[in-house]
Amino acid sequence: MNRLQLYLRLVRLDKPIGILLLLWPTLAALWFASDGRPDWRLVVIFCIGTALMRSAGCAINDFADRDFDKHVQRTAERPLTSGRIAPWEAVMVAAVLALISFLLILPLNALTRQLSVAAVLIAASYPYFKRFFAIPQAYLGIAFGFGIPMAFAAAQGTVPAAAWLLLLANIFWAVAYDTEYAMVDRDDDLKIGIRTSAITFGRYDVPAVMLCYAIALLMILLVGWQYGLRAWFVAGLLVAAGCAVYHYLLIRERDRMRCFAAFRHNNWLGAAVFGGIALDYALR
Repeated sequence: MNRLQLYLRLVRLDKPIGILLLLWPTLAALWFASDGRPDWRLVVIFCIGTALMRSAGCAINDFADRDFDKHVQRTAERPLTSGRIAPWEAVMVAAVLALISFLLILPLNALTRQLSVAAVLIAASYPYFKRFFAIPQAYLGIAFGFGIPMAFAAAQGTVPAAAWLLLLANIFWAVAYDTEYAMVDRDDDLKIGIRTSAITFGRYDVPAVMLCYAIALLMILLVGWQYGLRAWFVAGLLVAAGCAVYHYLLIRERDRMRCFAAFRHNNWLGAAVFGGIALDYALR
């Protein structure tokens, strides 16, 4: 395997689920902020920026966790953990991707650029929260959702209360899907001392996941209703709620592979929410 292939695996371009989990809430925010008619230059910038920043986050995460990942069955063969690339290479890749992302938003307003600095700091610090924070998935939700206030800033030059409510909804959604992800690695994480929501919630992990889904969808409903969205928007949320019920069926027995399948299926939950928003605006 050549260097380029190793770098592509480092940033998980072979596993685009992470990009999609960032992209759906960012696109939803752009549609809300633009009354359903976003500037397509912003759409392109945020789509590319989302992919780049998620990739940079993966590289930094692997750098931070390089001594832990070797003890986890699912991550032991990652390029950095297995020794096929050096730690400095992961940092270099992350820095280059973050720089390109920043160059993308230079034409945008000052508030968007300022928020982008905060986004980078949050993304870079997330891996270290697993050392001491009982529910690091909540911090992940901030990192994965920071495109929301940035989208409002880029489209409106301000960040209204609705944007922060959407970010809070994204935090609850991230706790839900990343708890499903953490349920896959719970035994390994207990051995090496990593803190995760799956460990913190303990035997209440499944009801906690479902409660987080319910709160997230309710908050999105409140925002959409405030913006005048109705039938198609609600239909999208009902499809998303159906996805959440399907996830319950997958995770209730806590089987590792079924929990991982539930995590991956969150792409469709996010797509349903965004699809309802986009359709409601388009069919007005």
